[in-house]
Amino acid sequence: MTTTRSGAKSESDPKNDGGETVGSKRQLDTKVSPTSKRTKKDDGDKKQQTIEDTLPSPTEAYGDGKKQPPANEDEKSENDGNKKDDSKSGHKEVSEKTEQKDTAEQEGAREGVVPSSILEKGIIYFFIRGRVGIDEPSSVTDIRRSYMVLRPLEKDAKLSEGTINDAGNSRLIAIPKKVLPVSGRDRWIAFVEKSHTSFKTLKDEFLAAEDYDTKTAGVRHSPAATPVAEGIYAITSTGRENHLAYMITLPEDLGEVQKEIGLKEKGSFIVSTRNPQYEAPKGTALPQSPEYPQEILDGFRTLRWIGTEPKHLDYPNTQFLLIGESSGIQKATEPQKDQGKDQEKPIEELEKLKDEDTHRMEGLQGDDSEAIFADLHVRAKDYPKLQTTF
Repeated sequence: MTTTRSGAKSESDPKNDGGETVGSKRQLDTKVSPTSKRTKKDDGDKKQQTIEDTLPSPTEAYGDGKKQPPANEDEKSENDGNKKDDSKSGHKEVSEKTEQKDTAEQEGAREGVVPSSILEKGIIYFFIRGRVGIDEPSSVTDIRRSYMVLRPLEKDAKLSEGTINDAGNSRLIAIPKKVLPVSGRDRWIAFVEKSHTSFKTLKDEFLAAEDYDTKTAGVRHSPAATPVAEGIYAITSTGRENHLAYMITLPEDLGEVQKEIGLKEKGSFIVSTRNPQYEAPKGTALPQSPEYPQEILDGFRTLRWIGTEPKHLDYPNTQFLLIGESSGIQKATEPQKDQGKDQEKPIEELEKLKDEDTHRMEGLQGDDSEAIFADLHVRAKDYPKLQTTF
């Protein structure tokens, strides 16, 4: 089932020659008809196979820093040689950036007031994709994988009316566990599937459905990605731990789907990046390791895990641990001792960004689904509507 924001008009409203309601926001057809298809690629969605629960606790994740990582001079030399190869590392120049003057992102408007504990802030979108052949999941078991799309904003920016521009800096995060961790007992691996990505690439290689041939089962259908939420996020540091905190803007009221996959109106996770110089936990290895520059590798020192920094997420195949926080965003937004006297408290900065995002999304035409897809610069009618119930 889909949701419609308040402000949608009834059929009795006057209409123009094109069939649209005069002076009102447009409604979408209620029938889901995702027609866009993406081209099959060999590396497709097979980047990570199975995930087991043999992962470290919040304390164990960081290790004691004493044990040396396994030496691998060949791998180190290869990494050093590829540091400047942008096409391989994924940390490429933003060649896909779309030049747009009109954008809701107003840089410099918050200069000097954003606390230093906020390492990055931006817009976050949550998606699910059904299992092969299942366009409309009727339970969590019908979900193949969940995703987050992070679109960073300039740290000193505020949001005004309209959609954000395509800065070519989006990241696609895959969550193989399907659901999000909700307490400290829940901890599992997510990974960066795409970085420095344009909305066009997301449309062509992520959002769209895909039909492909197999030798044993014939034509298989991988459904389009279904939106389940949009909001704002911040990566914060509270000393030893780093956090990914979020606030949901759409839907206004969380439904069954949102609650079942672990979304909250305000939530956060402890986030820790895995040192690729150590062997991956059982069942979590990817075919390829992230091609970090030496600067990032040096930052791990001898630790197996360190607090996730925004720069870690700029490399495909980065693996990071998500640990649930039952306290919501309280720990993630604690003010730090070194905070400047003129700076906002972290929670105040996030609440202002959330209010700005709410205002701009309400101003976009259509229902929740159309607002989300408009923000991603694609046509909502080509994709499934925001799902709130199974």
